Formats: sequence, structure tokens, C-alpha cells
Amino acid sequence: MILENKLNITNQVELAKAEEKISKQKAIQLFDSGDIEKVGVGTFAGLSFIHAYLFGDIYEFAGKIRTVNIAKGNFRFAPLMYLEQSLDYIDAMPQGSFDQIIEKYVEMNIAHPFREGNGRTTRIWLDLILKKEIRQVIDWNRVDKAEYLSAMERSMVKDVEIKVLLKQALTDQIDDRALFMKGIDVSYFYEGYSGFRTEALACAGTTDEHR
Repeated sequence: MILENKLNITNQVELAKAEEKISKQKAIQLFDSGDIEKVGVGTFAGLSFIHAYLFGDIYEFAGKIRTVNIAKGNFRFAPLMYLEQSLDYIDAMPQGSFDQIIEKYVEMNIAHPFREGNGRTTRIWLDLILKKEIRQVIDWNRVDKAEYLSAMERSMVKDVEIKVLLKQALTDQIDDRALFMKGIDVSYFYEGYSGFRTEALACAGTTDEHR
């Protein structure tokens, strides 16, 4: 099923390309404009802000809690009737240590509050919590796609594996622009999007600004 979109695209391949390009451009803007500093760290409101920022030009539902139940494979994410309650619970979860932050991240993944774009949005949200609380972020280039997806799938039962995987990829380069941009590319690659590189989009944007 093709999601209704503001671009009036009715072809799934075209929509995927447009979504990747536009939302990556917005991710660049989020960092370069300093708007990333406006994000409420560790809250659903902050997550919603990021989601609306990335996908607001594409979908009406950007930043809004989903209105349907969704599943991936055999796993059903938080049922709609309990979703808001789940988000309140996650907001109240502690985030003072690495383990607590990953536990919060896992719970937000289980909630999957948006119709589309949850993973890409929540990984930015996760890094912002890590940056604020323990002055580190994840170098996503050091996190293998297959290992990450497998660990996230199992995290819904036991989170030890995802904690080990992400802990070994921590870095103190918390304000490194290149690291952030490469992280966006990896994050999108996890979800099957690899048609555009943020570095190329950023260069194209700079060129356009100077015309």
C-alpha cells in the first residue's frame, strides 16, 4: 500500500526516492541550522519534533501518533489503545546511564509511535540522549546492519545484545558534523534507503545557495 503523501506520488519506488532525498536534506538542515538544539531530549515531544522536521514536507501524519496498528514480520508494535499510555511511561523512564538510555530506546522502538519513519527518527533521538547524559554518541559506521537488526529484534525480549553492540560503537565526537552525516546514511541504509548520500546532498545545497 502506498502511503498518502503531500507530493501526490502514486508509485512506490518514486515515493521511496523522494522520501529519502527530502528527509535527508531535512536531516542536514536539522544539524546545520542548530534546530537540533530545540529537541526535547528523551521525551516523546522531542521525538515528534524530529519526525515532523524530517517528514513534514512529505506526509500529513509527520510528528503525529499513528492511528492504526502496525507490525513487522511476526511482531506487533504497541497496540493503538495502549500507545499513549506507553509513551507516558517511556517519558518517565530514567536516562542517567548508558543501560537506562538503551532500555528507553528499546521501549520507544516497541511503541513505534509513527506510521512510517520510526527507526530513522528514533536513532537521532537516541544519540541526543547519549550526548546529553553521558557525553557520547554512537558511530553508526561501526554497527553492522545485520547484527543491529537482529539485536533489535531480540531486544523486545532481552536487551543485552543491543547494549553490547552499541556500547562498543560509542565515541566522544559528540559535535562532529561528518560523523552525524555518515550516521544518517547508515541509519537509512538499515531501512533499505541508499540512493542519496548526505554529503552529496549537502554539497548540492551549498551550490544552490550560491547561485
